[in-house]
Amino acid sequence: MTVLRSRPALADPAPGASSSLTASQRLLGRDWRLAMVFIGPTLLLVTGLILYPIVSSIFTSATERHGAETVFVGLDNYTALINDAIFHKGVLNSFVFTAYAEIFKVALGLIAALMLHHMRRGRAIIAGVILLPWVVPTVVTAFTWRSLFDPIFGSINVLLTDSGIGPALAEIGLVDRWPAEWLSDPALAMPAVILVNVWKGIPFFTVTFLAGLKAIDSGLYEAAIVDGASQWQRFVHITLPGLRNIMIVTVLLSSIWTFNNFDLIWLMTQGGPGDATAPYVMVAYSKAIQQLQLGAGAAVTLVMLPIIGILVMILVRMMRRSDLPSTGDMGRRRLTPAQRKALPWVIVVVSTLILVWASPHIVWKAAFVLGVFVVLAAAVGRVVSVLAARGNQLAARVVSGTGTGIALIGLLGFVLAPLYWMTVTAFKSDDQIVARTNDLWPTPWTTEQFTSLFTGKAFGTWYVNTILVSVASTVIALVCAALAGYALARLRFRGSESFTVTILLTYVMPGALLFIPLYQMMSGIGLNDSLWSLVLAYPTFTLPFATWLLVGYFKSIPADLEEAALVDGCTRFGAFIRIVLPLAKPGLLAVALFTLTNAWNEFLFAFVFITKDDYKTLPVGMQSMIFGDVVPQGQLAAASLLISIPVVLMYALGQRFLTEGLTAGAVKG
Repeated sequence: MTVLRSRPALADPAPGASSSLTASQRLLGRDWRLAMVFIGPTLLLVTGLILYPIVSSIFTSATERHGAETVFVGLDNYTALINDAIFHKGVLNSFVFTAYAEIFKVALGLIAALMLHHMRRGRAIIAGVILLPWVVPTVVTAFTWRSLFDPIFGSINVLLTDSGIGPALAEIGLVDRWPAEWLSDPALAMPAVILVNVWKGIPFFTVTFLAGLKAIDSGLYEAAIVDGASQWQRFVHITLPGLRNIMIVTVLLSSIWTFNNFDLIWLMTQGGPGDATAPYVMVAYSKAIQQLQLGAGAAVTLVMLPIIGILVMILVRMMRRSDLPSTGDMGRRRLTPAQRKALPWVIVVVSTLILVWASPHIVWKAAFVLGVFVVLAAAVGRVVSVLAARGNQLAARVVSGTGTGIALIGLLGFVLAPLYWMTVTAFKSDDQIVARTNDLWPTPWTTEQFTSLFTGKAFGTWYVNTILVSVASTVIALVCAALAGYALARLRFRGSESFTVTILLTYVMPGALLFIPLYQMMSGIGLNDSLWSLVLAYPTFTLPFATWLLVGYFKSIPADLEEAALVDGCTRFGAFIRIVLPLAKPGLLAVALFTLTNAWNEFLFAFVFITKDDYKTLPVGMQSMIFGDVVPQGQLAAASLLISIPVVLMYALGQRFLTEGLTAGAVKG
């Protein structure tokens, strides 16, 4: 311990000791040379694959293709959007899709988190089950729900009809007619895709809210109980304020993802019927890729950049508040207490008015459905509070346990039913699927769909391609992120704070802004229809996240250990290899797991860059199995099962490392 206390060579130089540094070190920082080596690969990839394409996209948006020539047209592509009804509809669809999805994900995720938080047994198991929709690939989610919504072969209409719920929905006006045509009815298609996005997003909200609930000081609740506060008062005055920051960050991050969603909507409806569900990203794809007007497509994505930029900057400010406490509340200090209290209500009122104007046929239906959940939850909480106040603790526990049990059964049924449907459909024969016999339990079970999947199709090739691309892009992201993360966490050099902010900005920057310039770049260097195009493109969304997480994790490792190694004669790089990396194993495994699964599930880049069967990945290959109205339900279910199993197993085996890595990274990052 004496050695660790006296390390003058490693401490920051005193004002009078600055002469020991060279002129370049005084200007650029003590460790600038080593830092350049460590952050060089990440800097090169971020600059070449994210920053340069965005700048290139700005120039592209000022051009237009005339035959074989591309000419400069200035702001014509932007002014054309003023009267472009398709673009207006796309922006409106993106807003409606995002707003309703976030409202339901917040409400249902909070209810689920509160239930899990108060569970004493089985919480980890149920939380793992709830996580499944978030883990399974989006292509699996889309095809499974598309199959369930099918008016002929799906089970939703059958189950709702047999239970009497479907006709009741028609009577109260939630659906116009019964049986419902979920994805072909313009009035139902948008609510249907919103439902699927909510199904996939609830786990993310539940897990983050559950982590926030665990961080709230239990002493606050104990003091409130002593003061006679009811359960509702404790929720309003302790739980919600305690979750405020994490709720804001989660909603902002999810809103950015949802607003720029492409794959789920494309795989379910391709923007139809008509343009009822087409988001603005699909409008950009249509103009740039299908119509070969890259300038017009780039203009569509860039004109939305201010909206995304505002969300990103708010998110960056919130996520960096713990690192810079002196500046974290600057924005709040500009507001009076009354203004801060009124601001959330102003946002709610304005958003509600916009939703009423944008989707009058949906808003009252959504309010009714959401109101049912909220009223039921509030009613159970109120009954429990009244019983507890009267001293009837046994009755309060019985009511609370019964209500929680029913809610958990409903939640687990909602989560697991689509996955169960996918599994049993994969083991049905084509005759069983067409004849609708033994709907919920195949009789007999058969592997016919799996055999057909590998017979005369390129499914095996797609599987190998996915493995190669995922592993290669993960290795690149992991190596670069480990080096850059360590430099940002440990080394002293000028510009480290700016580079950290840049990494966070690129992390939350949506792929919708990049797919057009990256497509143009890959075409220019001849890498389209090549797996290398995906290996190069995937770090655009894996590397920033990996770097940001590892910065936080490296900060959580005590610096004394590697400084002791430096005193003993080890080089900085040697200390990084021998001391830091072994201690950072949970963080590295968490990063590897996330980057691998993100690459495994990616659809947009692979869909845009790859057209040949020999180079398709699994998500794009599965989409190509559909020919017009001919949907091979059984083979798609079998393919969905095969693509999901590796991801689920990876998360199951790496759950401990994932939790530890994310926790440390979130605390310090």
